[in-house]
Amino acid sequence: MILAEAQDLPEVDSFLAARTHLAMFPLSNLRQHGIAGDHPHRLTLWMTRQNGALTDVLALSAAGMVMPLLPSGDFTAAAAVLRGHSLTGLIGAQDWVRPLQAALRLTSAPMLDRDEPHFLLTLADLVPQPGPGELVPLAQAPEAEIKCWLAAYVAETMNAPADKIPSEVESRYDRYMKAATHMCLIDGDRPLSMTGFNARLPDMVQIGGVFTPPELRGQGLARRALALHLAQARDAGVTQATLFAASEAAASAYRAVGFQHVGQWTLLLLPEPEVAHA
Repeated sequence: MILAEAQDLPEVDSFLAARTHLAMFPLSNLRQHGIAGDHPHRLTLWMTRQNGALTDVLALSAAGMVMPLLPSGDFTAAAAVLRGHSLTGLIGAQDWVRPLQAALRLTSAPMLDRDEPHFLLTLADLVPQPGPGELVPLAQAPEAEIKCWLAAYVAETMNAPADKIPSEVESRYDRYMKAATHMCLIDGDRPLSMTGFNARLPDMVQIGGVFTPPELRGQGLARRALALHLAQARDAGVTQATLFAASEAAASAYRAVGFQHVGQWTLLLLPEPEVAHA
């Protein structure tokens, strides 16, 4: 694999865009933050060419997150270019993440190590969900309550240690407010459920941050919030949505909205950055 430079970015973008539902994180990060600067989502990119065409792209964020798209299966080469870099985790299709994880020979016990079903939805097939409440920007919901939700979400979905949760909550809340990516289903003055996009492109969104407090679960509130949010995206010109599900209850809600299972997704987060020595 060779390091991608500025003149290679249109070709890399095209390669990722041909696999958009597998490349939402690197593609959106590339378009928003590029390969220069100090933003934590800024990327370093490597690529492999065969017969003049790209076959593989490996992305590493400035924060240390590895995002592989390696159809050729050359995981040894991918691990080799990561040598000496500080890694905080891997995320992507299971078929690419698990072999790359093995090739890297990481020694840290993961904070989170999970395979999840990966879903895709053509928004023309979105199934509306009846129920109470209207969808409003997250900024219109009570800040203290939303931060409590975020703390519970981080603990449940990321297996985060208790001492890391407060800073993660503040970081997420600030990010959601600035980017206006998340919405709240609210009935009168009572927040019911939260939904959001963790990556967005003109034609596709990736769902993340869906949460309903335990005492309100089982009432279809998350699926209603998500369906309303996706309807807004569809009306703005988005044609597809993708996500990965952290539980069978979540997967059931997503199927009800119309999502179809298309593969497996892997999330691996390290408790502290580890320098790759593969």
